[in-house]
Amino acid sequence: MSPKSFRGKPFCVPATVARRIWFRWIDRELRRTVVLPEVVSGEQGKWNAWVGQTGERLAGKRLSSEGYRVLYRNFRPTGGGEVDLVCRHVDTLVFVEVKTRTSERFGRPSQAVDRQKQRLLVRGANAWLRELGLPELLFRFDVVEVILENGRRPEIRIIESAFQTRQVGLGL
Repeated sequence: MSPKSFRGKPFCVPATVARRIWFRWIDRELRRTVVLPEVVSGEQGKWNAWVGQTGERLAGKRLSSEGYRVLYRNFRPTGGGEVDLVCRHVDTLVFVEVKTRTSERFGRPSQAVDRQKQRLLVRGANAWLRELGLPELLFRFDVVEVILENGRRPEIRIIESAFQTRQVGLGL
């Protein structure tokens, strides 16, 4: 009997079931309490980078568990722009900005996605679409908020279609 058969019949676990099993029983990082490292004097930049990388990793896992397929992380084209995560959700290409904070003292993380940040994201999306040869695709811009508070589970919120662009396609 081959590993892909069960009692002589072909057997395949659907991707959605496999994804649920993976995030429920194997990879439990999304449900663990956060333990933030101490901030060492003079190493604030390294600590901020750690928080950002952790947030992006958790956001990718959460998006995957919600049915998104992460295609690329940290896309930085040569002409400028940046996209934290490029994903596919059903038939839509999704460009994701991840904002991570350790508290809500200064507001929600998504409030930091201002016009300048949106322009960087759109510029990165345009570069990605050029790489694909200018296809006629549905795409949108999402923001994922990650809040890492010490001693609590990570709070992750996906904001679909967080902002719109005036133009359709390239040349934004």
